[in-house]
Formats: sequence, C-alpha cells, structure tokens
Amino acid sequence: MSNVGLIIEERPADIGNFLVGRLLPFRGKRMVGPYIFIDHMGPVSLSEGENMDVAPHPHIGLSTLTYLFEGSIMHRDSLGTEMEIHPGAVNWMTAGKGIVHSERTPQRFRDLKKTIHGLQIWVALPKEMEDSEPTFHHVDQIDLPYWKDGDVSFRLIAGEAFGRKSAVPTYSKQFFLEIHSSSQQKLTIGHELFGEAGMYILEGSIESDGYVYEPKQILVAKEATLCEFTINANTTVYIFGGEPFPEERFIYWNFVATSNERIERAKEKWLNQEFDPVPGETDFVPLPKDKVRPASTSERKE
Repeated sequence: MSNVGLIIEERPADIGNFLVGRLLPFRGKRMVGPYIFIDHMGPVSLSEGENMDVAPHPHIGLSTLTYLFEGSIMHRDSLGTEMEIHPGAVNWMTAGKGIVHSERTPQRFRDLKKTIHGLQIWVALPKEMEDSEPTFHHVDQIDLPYWKDGDVSFRLIAGEAFGRKSAVPTYSKQFFLEIHSSSQQKLTIGHELFGEAGMYILEGSIESDGYVYEPKQILVAKEATLCEFTINANTTVYIFGGEPFPEERFIYWNFVATSNERIERAKEKWLNQEFDPVPGETDFVPLPKDKVRPASTSERKE
C-alpha cells in the first residue's frame, strides 16, 4: 500500500497438531481495527491416520472466523452445533460470555490423505457484548457478496465495504475482503475503507512505492483511506480492519476481554470445568501453565 506503516512477518506457532503462521497479535501491533488474532494454517498435507484434532477449548469476548482455501474441518461447540466447513464458506462463532468448541478432521477423511489450508481469525467484541449469549452462524460461499471489475474479483467475507454488506453477522464497524487479479492492475480503494487497515498477501505479489511485497506477511496502513497499490498477475490478497475500540483489550490464551478480572474469572471457570461441555466430546485442552499474565493491547509499540 502507498502508506505502509508496518510489515508483520508470519512467525511459526505450534497449535498441537502442526505449526501455523502467526500474524496477529504482534508486539508492535496488537490489533488492526477489531481484528486481534490471525493464524495462517498450512498448507499442510496429512497422511492416512494423521488428522487435525483440536480438542474442546473455551473462548470469551470474541468472534472466531474460519475461512478455508483447501480441506474440511468439523466444528462442534457447547451450543450443540455440528457444522462441517468447506473452502469459501465462513464459520462465525461468537463467544460472548463463554463458549467451548472443538475442531477436527471429519470422520470420512480420517483414514485418507488430506490437505488443510486456511485462516483462523479472532475479532474482538464491543465492550457491551462481553456478557452476551454465545451464538454460531455458518454462511455458504454463494451468500457472500462477490463482484468483478475487469480482471479483478472481489469477495466481501465479513463486514461492510464498497456499498455492500456480508451475511456474516458482525457487531462492530469492520471489513474483511478477498481480492484476486489475473493481470497487473493499479488499485485505489482507500475511499471504500475506514478506520485501520491491514493486507495479507496469500499468493502472488503487490507493489507499492517502489517496493515489492510477497506472501506470508501483513502490511499495516498508516491510514486506511489512502490504500493504493499495484496488484500483480495471479495475486490474491485479503484486506481487513475497521474502527478500533476506545478501550484496550487483554488477551490470554483463548480469552479476550476489556479487563484482567474477566480473564481471571474465565481461567478459574475453565480450571474448574464449569463451562458448558461440547456434546459427544470427552477430552479438553488444559489451561496452559506457561501463561504468566494477560497481554494488554496498550503494550504495543506503534
């Protein structure tokens, strides 16, 4: 982008079954708008009998957005939801005051070779929704706004932009866009954005101010409304962000909150196994012992 203020490289993070590329949070930028966590999963090839098995674990204070490029994941949660997600669709789970879920390879694929590739994203909730009841929504790809402008295609995965609104039920002013170009094009889209903006390059490259940027990094704009760049042929990028919250956020393990007290209560609740269980699941992810204290979004170095 023409006003790149920060470049965040993927860092390896172990989620139990395989390594992912951690993008947010970052010590120099904890959030971009309401977006507080982004993991790039894969692409990873799993052999017969090797599967994704993320046991039940809790969340508070956020919505999770799962978006796959390849593969399939079975989501189960404490509401009784059982939903398999496929590439191009969205699983949107809002934790509110608390929810538990698991993510596993669907049964029919467990003895086959398979590939997993996608994004796992957390969007912090507004303060007034921290005590809301948990919910789950699945939105098929066909129900996401999609349009083309010459060789450039756009898909609005979440939020609002370009005069369109995604079917994903967001709770704050935000946007999450997929842009793909089959040829080199100059894009000026800042007038369609607001708040803070980041760009993740999935494949291909973009050019800005004489620099070439390639995959596995996030570019954070100094000002979203000045978003302008050249997208090269066969490139796919994701642009996300929105209005930042007036309050800071604390993040500890899978918990996001506006206060340490809320996180401490959630920790105790999970230690005592007082969250509602996921039907049909018997194991769970224990509270990490290496977590010392929550990290605050006010600790970032702008």
